[in-house]
Amino acid sequence: MKVYKGDRTIDGVVVTVNDEPLPQRLDVKALSDDGFEWSFEGPASAQLSLAILVDHLGDEEKALRLYEPFMEEVVANFSNEWVLTSDDIDEAIDALSEGTS
Repeated sequence: MKVYKGDRTIDGVVVTVNDEPLPQRLDVKALSDDGFEWSFEGPASAQLSLAILVDHLGDEEKALRLYEPFMEEVVANFSNEWVLTSDDIDEAIDALSEGTS
């Protein structure tokens, strides 16, 4: 199971997956020039949402379909420090799917 963590530090925001930096995945879609952010809806939060989903799903097309609702329901509601597990992401994706069916 992967563990994603985010924190705001004196040097800026830090996002890791299993204690390694989470790639922004601008190669999949460039949504923000400002890196990652959270706790609100916007381009930097969308970039974080996309990066988490690409890493978790290993499926760029599915991540591109889900990143906006995932941002709205999950990333926009993070506090300053957050932890998200693979199980948490699966539950959120299931809830998003139930909302669209």
